[in-house]
Amino acid sequence: MKLLTVVGARPQFIKAAVGSRVFRKKHTEILVHTGQHYDANMSDIFFEEMDIPHPDYNLGISGGSHGKMTGEMLTAIEEILLKEQPDMMLVYGDTNSTLAAALAAVKLHIPVAHVESGNRFGTLDSPEEVNRICTDHVSAIRFACTQSALDSLVKENLGTNSYCVGDPMYDAFLYYREKAEKLTFEMKGLDGSRISVPKRFYYMTCHRQENTGDPQILAEILSAMDALDASTVYPVHPRNHKTVQMLMDKHHYKQLLFVEPVGYLESIYLVSNAEKVVTDSGGLQREAFFAEKKCVTVLDFVVWPETMIGNRNQLAKPLKGDILAKLATPQEISCKDAPFGDGDSAQHICRYLEEFQKERV
Repeated sequence: MKLLTVVGARPQFIKAAVGSRVFRKKHTEILVHTGQHYDANMSDIFFEEMDIPHPDYNLGISGGSHGKMTGEMLTAIEEILLKEQPDMMLVYGDTNSTLAAALAAVKLHIPVAHVESGNRFGTLDSPEEVNRICTDHVSAIRFACTQSALDSLVKENLGTNSYCVGDPMYDAFLYYREKAEKLTFEMKGLDGSRISVPKRFYYMTCHRQENTGDPQILAEILSAMDALDASTVYPVHPRNHKTVQMLMDKHHYKQLLFVEPVGYLESIYLVSNAEKVVTDSGGLQREAFFAEKKCVTVLDFVVWPETMIGNRNQLAKPLKGDILAKLATPQEISCKDAPFGDGDSAQHICRYLEEFQKERV
């Protein structure tokens, strides 16, 4: 079987590392990197430290509006599909890269397989929700990470060829955690300085437009973290550098360590050793759950309901008081069930793809 896999953002690199390690034992995989995450710290380091195969195509498409980016990707991916003639297109997650790849493939009658299918925020205000819904509805086979995601697919009459296989992010966490725990590393400050990881610290990521587009909202979030009893490590997304620098100059934070984006292994180390985690990332809130760390998610909607049990993950408004109150809420650490699978999702996906391909030929 010849698969063509499209990735473009950090969470997809993680999932592709898991999938490629299994797929390439028996099948041919062509890897396309759209370039949606273009910064070396956001992309190259992931391919290096996770031993992801070098992309066969790197499109270098990033920036611009959603429509411009998606359109350019669709055109470029269509040309690759016509050249490579794969048996199937494999896409992950909910980015513009995912939607562009799915549209290009389905219009050429190439079956689309969507990993991380069925997640629903319940609002079309989120561009990721639009990407996910559209991709699910043009996919020939869908792989849900959790039972609730599979239930959403069934409700939308997409139950046929939809399977609950577990979460590739959980596979990756289990596979790389031991390696991450052995790390000794320094972080790079926004001014180029070297910053050591503190003995006690909180870990925060904050990149969504609704939290970073308005400096006053981001300032409220940063003020909450600055009020904690230990330093907060905050890797700053490249597009937020200017806003963060302006706020740093204005407020002179004492408990915040603003650093350049970190690699996957460094992030796993940070989430595993942090006191608690604050994020607006769907990926990091799952990793906090895997690491049994209290998480506060600064969003208006639940992304992964499975993480919300026992107050292990709580939603907070982008307000200092609410964030601090949620961080102080007790949680139940133990989790008897395994809502994100058995750690072998890539094996299950590969088996279903093989069965799907046999039925086609």
